[in-house]
Amino acid sequence: MDHTKLALPVGTTLDRFIMRKQEDFPYATGELSQLLRDIALAAKIVNREINRSGLIDIAGAYGSQNVQGEDQQKLDVIANIRFIRALRNGGEVCTIISEEDDEMIQTGNNQGKYVVAIDPLDGSSNIDVNVSIGTIFSIYRRVSPTGREGTAADCLQPGTHQVAAGYIIYGSSTMLVYTTGNGVNGFTYEHSLGEFFLSHPDIQTPKTGTVYSVNEGSSHSFSPGMTEFLEQCKGNDFSARYIGSLVADFHRNLLKGGIYIYPATVKNPSGKLRLMYECNPLAFIVEQAGGKSSNGQQRTMEIEPRVPHERCPVFIGSKVLVEQAEACLAREAKAVAK
Repeated sequence: MDHTKLALPVGTTLDRFIMRKQEDFPYATGELSQLLRDIALAAKIVNREINRSGLIDIAGAYGSQNVQGEDQQKLDVIANIRFIRALRNGGEVCTIISEEDDEMIQTGNNQGKYVVAIDPLDGSSNIDVNVSIGTIFSIYRRVSPTGREGTAADCLQPGTHQVAAGYIIYGSSTMLVYTTGNGVNGFTYEHSLGEFFLSHPDIQTPKTGTVYSVNEGSSHSFSPGMTEFLEQCKGNDFSARYIGSLVADFHRNLLKGGIYIYPATVKNPSGKLRLMYECNPLAFIVEQAGGKSSNGQQRTMEIEPRVPHERCPVFIGSKVLVEQAEACLAREAKAVAK
């Protein structure tokens, strides 16, 4: 009897994949592997809370604002607590920067060798309408001596110093996508087994695409170079796809090709997205997948951060499209200089 169809393999779990790839890490002593597993555990808990949010009154506004001046949702607070608790209990992280907290968070793990910057729940205003939302994280190796609290220098490193970055998207399925600088891999959550399984190995983003993602409701305050690029997209019959959840828009374009843009505007001359826990981690991922990210003039990961919640414009996605947008902005700058 042929038994091959009776017990088909379920695939490679995230834990097993991390252990196999541990030698890819510059400091392969196990701490980073454990840190990634801690993040995956918190993601499972947050995924559970999201799935039952409409049933136990944890959807909707919390009644306060975060440091960005944005109204916090109840799940923003829950996700922040879950990820901080997991990172603190894991013992590998000395300091955390979170979108939801004004100051750096000291975990008490002064021997910890890593710093994490995290947006615990991106796009949380879309929870009530069942639109995909996500978590974005970035991991740095601390530069200060162990045995004491983490410092601003540990937290304010350029994106080129990241040792790992990733995101979790909570949608029709839940996926964790991450890189340690050796390619990008995606894992889909299997609810019945409580495990993430490798589903998207070695993700490569298309060199170009026919999708642009931008909030055109702000187009009246776009610069001439930005307007020129959008007109080029429309002239080439591109499709506009913008859902208002950064992770969801980025994930679609990563897999299918396209460009996500949050430019400088009159209202937000420095852009709106945060460098440390939104732009840098996604830039690391997209570059590892063959794409590109910049602020329109400079590579995102080469920007020197000055404060934890620093904002910057972002043009991220397929390499050809990002370079076309940069060319439009360069022509604008040249015209202004004249």
